Amino acid sequence: MTVASSGGVKVEMGGIRFPGPLVAGRFVRRLNRFAALVEVAGRQEQVHVRNSGRLHELFTPGREVLLEAATTPARRTRFTLALVRLPTGYVSADAHLPNALVAEGLRCHAIPGFRRHRVLRREPAMGRGRADFLLAQGRRRCLLEVKSVTLVKEGVALFPDAPTVRGRTHVEHLIAARRRGLGAAILFVIQRSDVQIFAPNRDADPEFSESLRRASRAGVRVCAMRCHVDPRGVRFTGLVPVRLR
Repeated sequence: MTVASSGGVKVEMGGIRFPGPLVAGRFVRRLNRFAALVEVAGRQEQVHVRNSGRLHELFTPGREVLLEAATTPARRTRFTLALVRLPTGYVSADAHLPNALVAEGLRCHAIPGFRRHRVLRREPAMGRGRADFLLAQGRRRCLLEVKSVTLVKEGVALFPDAPTVRGRTHVEHLIAARRRGLGAAILFVIQRSDVQIFAPNRDADPEFSESLRRASRAGVRVCAMRCHVDPRGVRFTGLVPVRLR
C-alpha cells in the first residue's frame, strides 16, 4: 500500500519503490552539480542529478546507470539519474531519497534505536538552519539529522566525499542542542549494500571527522544503516558499526 510520495518515488511499507520501470543508459560525463550527460538508446541526453556530491567513484564514463522518467511534462530534462551499477551491486545516487526512507522507517517503527519515537516535525529549526526531523519519545525531544552516503572503500562507508562546511555546521548545532538538554542524533544512510562499517572520511574533511568525534563525546548518537538497492527500489537492511577513530 502506498502511503506517501517524495519526488518521483513512492513510499511504501518496508522502503521506497520506484513508480515505474527504470530506463537503462551509459554514463558519459558530469555537466555540473545537478546535471549529467548519459547515452540513452544510442543518443546522448542531459539528465537531472539529485546529488551535489562529487561521486567520482560512481560517475565514470561508460558505467551503466538506470534513469527514472520525469513525471512533470514541463520539466527541462526527461530523466533523473536514479541508480549506478557497480560490480558489487547497485548504488542509489539520489541524495533526497534517504529522508523519505527514514521518514517511512520512523513511521513503521523500523529503525533500531528509534522504534519508540514519533515524528513531531519535518525540517525543524536548528541553529540558523534546519534539522531533518524533530522526534518525540514521551516528553523527550530529539533532533535527527540524516546524511546520504555513497562512497565505499574496501568495505568501509565514508562520509563526506568532499569538504563540507554545511555538514560540520549541522554537527555543531547537534552538539549545541545536546548541551541544551535535547536529544540529538545523526543517521548516515548508506545507499548500497557492499559495506561492513561506517567511518568519517578524514582524508576528505578532517574537520568534519573531528566534529563528529566531539559530537559523540557530547552525547550525540551517531549511527549508520546500509540499504538493499535494486531496480525496484531501496530498503534498509540493518545497522552497521560506526568507527570514529
